[in-house]
Amino acid sequence: MNSQVKPIPDGYHTITPHLTVRDAKGAIEFYKNAFGAQVLNVSPGPGGKVMHALLKIGDSFLMLNDEFPEFGGTSAPATESSDTLHIYIDNVDSAFEKAVKAGAKIKMPVMDMFWGDRYGQVIDPYGHRWSLATHTRDMSPEEIEREQEEAFAKMPKSA
Repeated sequence: MNSQVKPIPDGYHTITPHLTVRDAKGAIEFYKNAFGAQVLNVSPGPGGKVMHALLKIGDSFLMLNDEFPEFGGTSAPATESSDTLHIYIDNVDSAFEKAVKAGAKIKMPVMDMFWGDRYGQVIDPYGHRWSLATHTRDMSPEEIEREQEEAFAKMPKSA
């Protein structure tokens, strides 16, 4: 290995999400409009599809590509993935509203949560779940546990 080459490229964190979507070009536009993504690179693939795209949201990278079922690459279910991508942002209410206006569906409205975040969830038009949050309170594990118990006690009980 060349000692001049960094094993982790500049700007990358330990984990970088890489999504497979139907209509990568549409997804790129959605992520630009909903989350302020910057497009760093788009590599074309066969048939006008996107083989690979690199976006930047805040200080993190997001990779994505079109489905290529012929190579075993399929996307999330059209309804909703069970995975969640989480974004901490300065103003969750504004970011949430922007995502919904861009075409996301509300999964969980923004609310103050027992762990110290103002938090909500949306489903993007490509079936991926995103949680958006602004950290509003630093709390000890004991405070979180106490507030969690209080929150769960207020929840309706199922039959």
